[in-house]
Amino acid sequence: MTSSFLTQISSGRLAQDGLLNDNALREAAELLARIDGSDLETVRIVFADQHGLLRGKTVTAASLASVFRSGLNLPATLLLKDTSNRTVFPIWDGSTPGVMATMAGAGDMLLVPDPLTFRILPWSPHSAWLFCDPYTRDGQSLPFAPRPVLRRAVEMLDQRGLGLTVGLEVEFHVFTRKEESLSHHHAGMPGQPPQTELLDQGYQYLSETNYDRLEPVMDMLRRNAQALGLPVRSTEVEMGPSQFEFTFEPASAMAHADNMIMFRTMVKEVCAREGLHATFMCRPKTANSASSGWHLHQSLTDAEGKNVFIPSEQGQLTPEASAWIAGLLAHAPESCLLTTPTVNGYKRYQPFQLAPDRIEWGYDNRGAMVRALMAPGDGASRVENRVAEPAANPYFYFASQILSGISGLDKGMTAPSPVETPYNNAAEALPPSLIAAIEAFERGGLFRDVLGDDFADYMSTLKRAEWKRYLSIVTEWEQHEYFGIF
Repeated sequence: MTSSFLTQISSGRLAQDGLLNDNALREAAELLARIDGSDLETVRIVFADQHGLLRGKTVTAASLASVFRSGLNLPATLLLKDTSNRTVFPIWDGSTPGVMATMAGAGDMLLVPDPLTFRILPWSPHSAWLFCDPYTRDGQSLPFAPRPVLRRAVEMLDQRGLGLTVGLEVEFHVFTRKEESLSHHHAGMPGQPPQTELLDQGYQYLSETNYDRLEPVMDMLRRNAQALGLPVRSTEVEMGPSQFEFTFEPASAMAHADNMIMFRTMVKEVCAREGLHATFMCRPKTANSASSGWHLHQSLTDAEGKNVFIPSEQGQLTPEASAWIAGLLAHAPESCLLTTPTVNGYKRYQPFQLAPDRIEWGYDNRGAMVRALMAPGDGASRVENRVAEPAANPYFYFASQILSGISGLDKGMTAPSPVETPYNNAAEALPPSLIAAIEAFERGGLFRDVLGDDFADYMSTLKRAEWKRYLSIVTEWEQHEYFGIF
């Protein structure tokens, strides 16, 4: 049976154009044989867009072979939209430059499936996910497609005989939906958010009794995550009211980028089915809430799989760890557009809030941007970057860490002295706003030099459009500040 499927898809466009290699074709044939005659009804053919959100079409299980033969066409404008779903690049006047010219007129792009990402959905077992990479309709690589951007960064690290292992700590909120905001006047770009209430009140960090009250929701999310094959390590009550944290065992950068996309999407979809609203927004506008962060643990391994961050003496950094930290710090301002890509994320950079507000590192110091957790003989020696918001696109986020770290290694950088007082020193401040991060990104040369003009111009245009929309809105602060006195 597998051989017949292999023959069938090997004659298709994706195989003939080299968009699926021999290993992928074999995996695809085995997958088709496995689901043939099963209870599976539909497959959601999806890709992670520029914001780290899944988009795609659903095909019947019987049609899946055609996707492995020919791919799936979707409007290329899906990669040209801001967070409100507005297309923010010119597609009608013939002025789209470079590879974007293939997207003029709202033309198609081609989705190429990755058979290793196939997952039956435990909350919808008649359906499955299949992740794809987007290409131009004639099979060209897209320089700003998220998964290929990370794959390129990983390959650069591999060329140096190194690999990155990452661990995730992800904070988010789960609320009860009070109102769905589904009246016609609630529609828009974007639509009105739902009205919510707390599942649990009070600041009760790691409280056992609060965990017990939240355990039914924790268990529901954990079981679905584990059923997807996600390596959940712990489920925790976080600092703020109705705030959760999940941590995950270490994995490769690409594996955990895919896992993060699956986890965020699963949490939102499962909660919505239960009358709940989950949000990975960094700082929700709810009374007495706490900001959510996304801490990324990073260790570097050599070609033999040895962790090169393990120090020989306590309080010392290996040359690789020193250079990696130095690279993360040196490129932090321009990387913020990828680690903290929303207007809201910069509201988290506040002193004395267990979040960083400046560019520095320290040993086991949760106020520093980079926290070093290293000891002689400790195979888990690593650094933890605490800069990101949980709404970040994981492919761009991880790529920013790899490219910054490689820069530190290639230039032989040395980390500055560690800090003991992270909120009381002369270290450079992190960008205080999205526009400051955009400007730092545009001034910095790392991503333009390594990923090219198309990627750099794309990110700048995309996020400037979001910032301009933000500036056009009169805020409650302005109304309170000026309406009465002027």
